[in-house]
Amino acid sequence: MPKISEERREARRTEILEAAQRCFAEHGYEGATVVRLEEATGLSRGAIFNYFPNKQALFVALTAASSDRFVEIWLEHGFRALLEEIAHADPDWIAVQIEAARRIRTDPVFREQVELLVERNRKLREERYPRLRPQVRDDLPLETIAAFFSFLANGFAFERIAGATLPDLDQLVELIETGVGPR
Repeated sequence: MPKISEERREARRTEILEAAQRCFAEHGYEGATVVRLEEATGLSRGAIFNYFPNKQALFVALTAASSDRFVEIWLEHGFRALLEEIAHADPDWIAVQIEAARRIRTDPVFREQVELLVERNRKLREERYPRLRPQVRDDLPLETIAAFFSFLANGFAFERIAGATLPDLDQLVELIETGVGPR
């Protein structure tokens, strides 16, 4: 069997994640059967599961990658850019991410997979927090401010999938910045 380069392997993994995201967004976790994942990716189940041990691991990888992307947008471009990204994101995909939160609460195996991933990413998170410091007040722990932003972003995402009329972003960001911005 020919070996493929690490770059090609990573590119294939990314292709699988992108196609699987569309499938999960369209059908939800339960409805994204292996057959549908095969159709969405154009690959056999053997090829898909050569990169991910099972459907649940694929789903966990997707939700983690999406979460990381949102955090990077926030750290690199600010909280307004994050809210804009959520406002323009596919609401079906955001709904799947909220479904992931439910699964964390109700599925012990899923929760364990997510906890392992969170633990592996703990160092990355600790490296990210200092990048936040210049953007926020210095009298509160960064972990508290990050949790506050997470609550706001998640609530905003929930309103997005619920079809609510979103608030004016300028006003929302002004309110956030007056509360947590540098003093």
